[in-house]
Amino acid sequence: MFKDNRFQHYDAASFRKDLIAGITVGIVAIPLGMAFAIASGVKPEYGIYTTIIAGFLVALLGGSRYQIAGPTGAFIPILLAIVLQYGYEELLIAGFLAGIFLVIMSFVGVSNLIHFVPKSVTIGFTTGIAVIIFTGQFGNFFGLTGLEQNEFFHEDMIGIVKQFHTVNVYSILIALIGLAVIFILPKIAPRVPVLLVALLIPTLVSIAIFPGKVETIGTTFGGIPNSLPPFRFPEITLSKVVTLWTPALVIAALGAIESLLSAVVADSMRAEGTENHSSKRELFGQGIANIVTPLFGGIPATGAIARTATNIRSGAVSPISGVIQSLFVLAFLLLFAPYASYIPLAAMAPILMFVAWNMSARKAFSHILSLRTGDTIVLLTTFLLTIFVNLTVAVQVGILIAVISFIRKMINKLHIKVEKLSDVEVVKYGHGDAASIKKYSLDGPLFFGTAKSFEDDYPVILSDDIKSIIIDMAHVSVIDATGEAVLSDLIDDAKDSGIRIIIKRLPKDKMILFKKSGLYEKIGKDNFFM
Repeated sequence: MFKDNRFQHYDAASFRKDLIAGITVGIVAIPLGMAFAIASGVKPEYGIYTTIIAGFLVALLGGSRYQIAGPTGAFIPILLAIVLQYGYEELLIAGFLAGIFLVIMSFVGVSNLIHFVPKSVTIGFTTGIAVIIFTGQFGNFFGLTGLEQNEFFHEDMIGIVKQFHTVNVYSILIALIGLAVIFILPKIAPRVPVLLVALLIPTLVSIAIFPGKVETIGTTFGGIPNSLPPFRFPEITLSKVVTLWTPALVIAALGAIESLLSAVVADSMRAEGTENHSSKRELFGQGIANIVTPLFGGIPATGAIARTATNIRSGAVSPISGVIQSLFVLAFLLLFAPYASYIPLAAMAPILMFVAWNMSARKAFSHILSLRTGDTIVLLTTFLLTIFVNLTVAVQVGILIAVISFIRKMINKLHIKVEKLSDVEVVKYGHGDAASIKKYSLDGPLFFGTAKSFEDDYPVILSDDIKSIIIDMAHVSVIDATGEAVLSDLIDDAKDSGIRIIIKRLPKDKMILFKKSGLYEKIGKDNFFM
């Protein structure tokens, strides 16, 4: 079905590079998998399951030789909202449906449509998600107790303020140690996996110096089993499909955007001589991964930009590195999962804050904000709706405002100019009488946004003292059904006034529209001059 050239010329040296890269990414993926799962409102092991299964399937079936898939920060607000509103079992069904949507997208060419999502929308919701993730860790950072996870951002913030009197000094100390590791370690040992060390050192400090003083994965979730869960097909009913298809579609759309963005980043970092990713195959692989992962208790997954970049920087040459990453995380699960019970939740907080800070697109946000154009309005609207309502509404409204802004810009792009007649035109169409003929040129789009202004020019165009009108359409960029309709009305009014309409230099693609709509016959074959 898909041609695969990713394993050409693969040898032992290539495998050694993939082995090192896979282990390196696996070390990074373990703390992230658990942290993203906890932030999404589910148990940490579900993030591990997702890392193993989705990472393995996307590596083998996806369209990029470097893509690393798993749970990501972008999904956190969506998944948390589904868990709070419907529960974990329904989250599995939503993920399963999202996988089906992604497979369908891979065959209907949706991968091309992703590129038409305005940057102001993607930056707006990405920064909004970053704010949600960052502030969502205040509870664990300060060790607050009695907090409830809420669907809306403002409710969470009110809860944090109300419960701030329960602050735990030991939790703050653990979190600050983790932050210090994250900021200092890369400067003195850039090759050491900073996120794993930022998890290990606070955990050891907690165990050795003040055991039992902070909440841990074990005390909150009961520990992590050292095995994969059994295969279990979720109980899918028609009513559940009707309820969950909308959030599933949001998961699929966001997963498609993030996985393709990650693949594009990988293309820009790839070695010379290697091919670009296949968008269709990438969506297909992501779809299969999201269909299979919920059957083993995993949450929705997509391509992870940071882990994919780490994979490439670590020397990966093929999808085998992604397979090794999954096997490494599986080995961790089987051998060391029980020890993860000792990890303090306060140690997870700075990791997620660090991820949120990196994904916040601060420079791009500030740049678009400084433009003070329609894009700025789109950016702020998407950003605020992502935080205070939800991502689904934010993207829909953001794209709608972007479309309206674009149409407003295009309304003034249609120009109708009076052109000077050539001597040949005066003789040929005006029978030597220059006063009986006028020539106009249309420049720009003739569509529903400019149709009204074109109609307003009818009285000027259709003067009583002329017998022929030449319309030069060489520079008409777009004609839609509304544009075709107002042009048809002009032809009718011209015929009623005894005026001949002559169309010159109509582009071939517009001629096809004229013939399909019947406008070609109405104007008459003899009145077209190419």
